[in-house]
Amino acid sequence: MSLDRLCTNTIRTLSIDAIQKANSGHPGLPMGAAPMAYTLWTRHLKHNPRDPQWPDRDRFVLSGGHGSMLLYSLLHLTGYDLSLEELKSFRQWGSKTPGHPEHGVAPGVETTTGPLGQGFATAVGMALAEAHLAARFNRPGHAVVDHHTYVLASDGDLMEGVAAEAASLAGHLGLGKLIVLYDSNDISLDGGIQLSFSEDVARRFEAYRWHVVTVRDGNDVAAIDAAIRAARAETSRPSLLVIHTCIGYGSPARQGKSAAHGAPLGKEEVAATKRNLDWPEEGEFTVPEPALAHFRRAVERGERAQAEWQQRFAAWAANHPALAREWREAFSGRLPEGWDAEIPTFPASEPLATRAAGSKVLNAIAKCYPGLIGGSADLNASTATSLKGMGDFESPGSAGGDVDGASGGVWGPTGRNIRFGVREHAMTAAANGIALHGGLRPFVATFFTFADYLKPALRLSALMEQPVVFVFTHDSIALGEDGPTHQPVEQLAMLRAVPNLVALRPADANETAEAWRVAAERLDGPTALVLTRQNTPTLDRSVYPSAEGLRRGAYVLKEAEGGAPQIVLIGSGSEVEPVLAAQAILAERGVRVRVVSMPSWELFEAQPAEYRASVLPAGVKKLAVEALVSLGWHRYVGGDGDVIALDRFGASAPAKVLLREFGFTPENIADRALKLLGAD
Repeated sequence: MSLDRLCTNTIRTLSIDAIQKANSGHPGLPMGAAPMAYTLWTRHLKHNPRDPQWPDRDRFVLSGGHGSMLLYSLLHLTGYDLSLEELKSFRQWGSKTPGHPEHGVAPGVETTTGPLGQGFATAVGMALAEAHLAARFNRPGHAVVDHHTYVLASDGDLMEGVAAEAASLAGHLGLGKLIVLYDSNDISLDGGIQLSFSEDVARRFEAYRWHVVTVRDGNDVAAIDAAIRAARAETSRPSLLVIHTCIGYGSPARQGKSAAHGAPLGKEEVAATKRNLDWPEEGEFTVPEPALAHFRRAVERGERAQAEWQQRFAAWAANHPALAREWREAFSGRLPEGWDAEIPTFPASEPLATRAAGSKVLNAIAKCYPGLIGGSADLNASTATSLKGMGDFESPGSAGGDVDGASGGVWGPTGRNIRFGVREHAMTAAANGIALHGGLRPFVATFFTFADYLKPALRLSALMEQPVVFVFTHDSIALGEDGPTHQPVEQLAMLRAVPNLVALRPADANETAEAWRVAAERLDGPTALVLTRQNTPTLDRSVYPSAEGLRRGAYVLKEAEGGAPQIVLIGSGSEVEPVLAAQAILAERGVRVRVVSMPSWELFEAQPAEYRASVLPAGVKKLAVEALVSLGWHRYVGGDGDVIALDRFGASAPAKVLLREFGFTPENIADRALKLLGAD
C-alpha cells in the first residue's frame, strides 16, 4: 500500500471507529474527502501544531462541520494537543471532540461550524482580514502577514444562501488567498442532490469572478495537489476546486449512497469497509507507524516555518518599530491606550437621533482605534456608520472602488469601510471571521428589522464569544412611513433571548456614547446597539444622573418627589422621553413617580440583587413602556404591574401619528399608571 493511501485510510478508519464507538456521527464526508484533506494538510497547509495561535498560520475551515471526525483525525495525527483518547470520546460529555467543531474546545479548530454555509462565509472574513492586515503591516522586503485561508465545503454548504452571498462578496473583493476545496459527491441527507439541486456550480462561481479548477477523481492525490498549486498561483481571485468524490468511500454497502451521510456504519459494515480498504479488522483506532511519522512531520515543518517567520518579524520590527508597536497592540486582545479619548459629551441642546449620536461616537473611537473595521449592508447613509476619511476596503484584484467618495480616504486593502452590499447574513458571518482571525475589531450595521436576516451568524458570534459589535438602527414604529415590513417589533425580544449577547437601547446621545464604551470594552461576546431613526431629546446631565448608569443596565433617572414612590415608570430607548413627560403629568395629580431608564436587561441582571432591588423596589407598582413586543417585561413589572408595548405589527404613517395611535404618549402612559394605582 502506498504511503498516500495508507495515510488517507488512516483518516478514514479513525473516523469510522470514533463514530461507531459514539454510535452517532457522519462518516460519509471523512471517508470521501480524506484524500483532499490529506493532500492539503501534508503538502500545503502552513501551520504549527505546537503553537495553534501563530498569527501567520494558514487558516483551515471545515465548513461541512458534520464531518468533524475528519478534522479531529487530522489534528491528532499532525501533532496537536488532541489525544487518541479524545477521539475515542467523540461526542461525549466533557470531551474536546464535540459532534460539530467548536472554536475554543479543541486546539486548531479555527471556527465553530455545523450550520451549513457558515464556515464558508466566516472564511471570507478571515481572508478579508488577512488582506487588510497585509496591506497595513507589510513593507517591501518584509512580509509579516502572508497566509491563505482554506475551506473544505460540501454540496450542502453551497446550497445555502449565506454561502452564495459570501461567494459573491469574495469574488467582488478579489480575495486571492481564499481557496475552497469543494467536496462534490452529489449526495445530501435525503438522497441524490438532483432531488433539489441541478445548477452548474463551477459556472456559477466563474460568474462570481472566482478561479475554478475541476478534479475528476477525488482519490487522485497528484491531481488534487496540482489543483491546490494552481489556486495558490492565482492571486487576484479566490479559487474553487471542484473535487468529485464518493461519499462513504470504501464502504461496500453504503459507498455513494445517502445512507453513508449521517449514521454509523454498524459493526459489520465497519469490518467490511476495513477489509475493502486492505485494513486490519482486529482492533480499533489503528494508526500505523509509517502513517503517524509522515503526518507528524507537520510539527517540524511548522516549527521551522514559524521560526523563519519570527526572524522576518524581528527584522521587520527593527526597521519599523512604530508598526511593530501597532502590531503588538492589535494582537494583544486589548483596547489601545486612549481609545476613548475623542468620545464627545453631548450638551442638552437640539434633539439628536441616537443613530446620529452613534455615528459621532463611532468615528471618534475609530480615530484612536486602528483595528476598528466594518460596514453596513448597503445602508451606510441610513445607519450612519461610515468611517469618515478612512477609505473603502478593496483588494488589488477587486472589481470596484469608492464611487461616491462618502468614505473619503484612498480606497484599497487598507480601507476600513467594508461595503458588504445587501448581504446581511454573509456580512455577519464574515465579521465573525474577521474577529476570529485576530488583529481587528469588526462592527456591522443594518436596520433592526433585518436582524432576522443575520440571526444564525449572530448566534454563532455569541456561541464563540466573539466581540462583534452590531449597530441596529430604525429601532421601532417611529421610523414611520416605510411601514410594518421595516418596523421591528419582536427583534429585541429575540436578541434578549440569545445567551452571551448584550443588547443596549440607549435613551439619548450620552447614553449612546456610554453604550459604545460598553460595546468596545466587552471582549468576550457580541454587543448590539439598538438606535433610533428619529430625534430624541439630549437630557441635561446636570439635572439628571450621569449616563454612566447605563453600565448597570438600569438606573433611577428621576426620583419621586415628596416621599417614597407610589409607582415606578420604566422606559427603554426613545420611550424614556414620554415616560418623563408622563411623570410631570402625574406629579400634578399628586402621584409620586420614579422614572427608571432601562437600556439593557443583560447588564441589569448582572448587578447584585441589592442594586436591582434598589432600582425596582418590591411592593411598588411598576409600569414598563417600550414600543416593541411585551414579551419578557413581566419579570420586571410583576403580576400586579403593567406594560405598554406593541404586541402586533405596525403600520404605514408618520411617526408621530403611529406613536399616538398605538398609545406611546405621555397622556396614555399617565392614564395607565393611574388605572394601575386604582385611581379614577
